[in-house]
Amino acid sequence: MKKKHFNIPLFIPELACPFQCIYCNQRKISGQLVVPSAEEITTKIDKHLETISEKNSEVEVAFFGGNFTGLKIDEQVEYLEVVQPYVQKGKISGIRLSTRPDYINEEALNILKNYNVKTIELGAQSMDDEVLKLAKRGHTAVDTENTSKLILEAGFSLGLQMMIGLPGDTLDKAIYTAKKIVELGANNTRIYPCLVIKGTKLEEMYRSGKYKPLSLDEAVLWSKELLKIFESSGVDVIKMGLHPSEGLLSGEELIAGPFHQSFRELVLTEIWWDLLEPLLKREESKFDIYVPKGQINYAVGYNAQNKKRFKDKEVKFIADQNFKGRDFKIISLE
Repeated sequence: MKKKHFNIPLFIPELACPFQCIYCNQRKISGQLVVPSAEEITTKIDKHLETISEKNSEVEVAFFGGNFTGLKIDEQVEYLEVVQPYVQKGKISGIRLSTRPDYINEEALNILKNYNVKTIELGAQSMDDEVLKLAKRGHTAVDTENTSKLILEAGFSLGLQMMIGLPGDTLDKAIYTAKKIVELGANNTRIYPCLVIKGTKLEEMYRSGKYKPLSLDEAVLWSKELLKIFESSGVDVIKMGLHPSEGLLSGEELIAGPFHQSFRELVLTEIWWDLLEPLLKREESKFDIYVPKGQINYAVGYNAQNKKRFKDKEVKFIADQNFKGRDFKIISLE
């Protein structure tokens, strides 16, 4: 049986990041206003572990939000050492962290390996140099390519995060980025629609009319196409859409852009509708649709959107544990 995976996320907002990307205000995006101390990290790990009762589970501590390998070596070690007792006791299987493509070298990788880091996620964002330049990322697509190779050769699992809808971005460029992520050997990715957050350069661009974010429908459409690429290539899409911090949910920090707290469900709803839409042409007006048990919510759709799309037909969705993936069966009731 496949182990159920859990992440214990620890946000280190903008720590050691030498650049201010036009979209970035990590403190507002993550809801994390201060850098956590070692004691606070220990407390958070303990609280998360109390909620994980499954014996057949795999738990990782994940350092997100900053440029981890940009920290001074002793600061990196201090954070990593906090987690080691949990690894030694078997409560934590390893560590994952996020960093920049231009802040990895062999020395950094050796340190991370000695402290049970298993997965390194790079904020690639785009593999198009024009998009990276407009976003003021401070690195190029070649940096991402070279660093990805180093990470894999050192035996780590590679994650490559991408952001859609940045200035200069197009659906074709996003598809190119997704295909490059596959080509570079990543086994996981995250798809983040670009949002306009208060206090960023992007907010200035938006208010002056120099930037227009994707609509929610556009972001869902783009993500649907990207998800197809990743699924067909065996790349795990860990997340679609930003984590819904209090500031984003309340609208206090969000200026504009395609934020939705159920963004992934919206995307999967459209994936299923691509499969179900041909059924509108069936002569029968009443039939049951048998779908995999774990997919029924997405097949029915967010707020029953797909079910409502059948309009004049009487359709019932039934969960069937015998179906896998997105296989389904139609049983006519006429």
